[in-house]
Amino acid sequence: MARLLLASSSNLHGTGYLDHCEPWLRRLFAGLRRVLFVPHALADREGYAAMARARFEAFGLGLDSLHAAPDPRAAVAAAEGFFVGGGNTFRLIDALQREGLIEAIAARVRAGAPYLGTSAGSNAACPTLKTTNDMPIVEPASFAALDLVPFQINAHYQDPDPGSTHKGETREQRIAEFHEENPTPVIGLREGALLDVDGARMTLEGLRGARLFRRGRAPEELMPGADLSFLLKR
Repeated sequence: MARLLLASSSNLHGTGYLDHCEPWLRRLFAGLRRVLFVPHALADREGYAAMARARFEAFGLGLDSLHAAPDPRAAVAAAEGFFVGGGNTFRLIDALQREGLIEAIAARVRAGAPYLGTSAGSNAACPTLKTTNDMPIVEPASFAALDLVPFQINAHYQDPDPGSTHKGETREQRIAEFHEENPTPVIGLREGALLDVDGARMTLEGLRGARLFRRGRAPEELMPGADLSFLLKR
């Protein structure tokens, strides 16, 4: 009975780090003493861990960083819960694959350890990283991710601007390209939106809505509070 909180971003304009996630974050990690942070999506793992630790301590939670663990696999096995931070999804998945931690983290989460993902950390919870916005600055062994949910996420989703003179593809067009080759549903999470997964239940939460893209169907607008549990069926 996996418990996940998957946010588009850790930062929202006009608020502080993780502020807009706080009510759901506190509920997700209620009863825990410490959380294991995965900072591998950024190059400065030490600085990233220090920032996350300061914020979690303000929540009353201890935070250990995976990059500093003498035995990463043992740290994953002992973790009460996980926070996988944002950055570059290719770098994150590449690091976890090289360290042999993909299945180890997935197994702990499926066994009940709560998982918070922001941006790249939310992408990593999906079957693959195919719907990330990031440049492939490194080459993972495969695009396979943690596969904690059976759909894809496009974090930082932006709606088409009808007044724009830019001729490049919109996010909606890029996701349509994905569906030309792949059947998996995609949730475009706008900034401030997050997915709250508790076992077989999933709701859209946060301050903004999202869009659901399914092959062969028109995109659907989703508002906070929407029950999306049907997307968890495999």
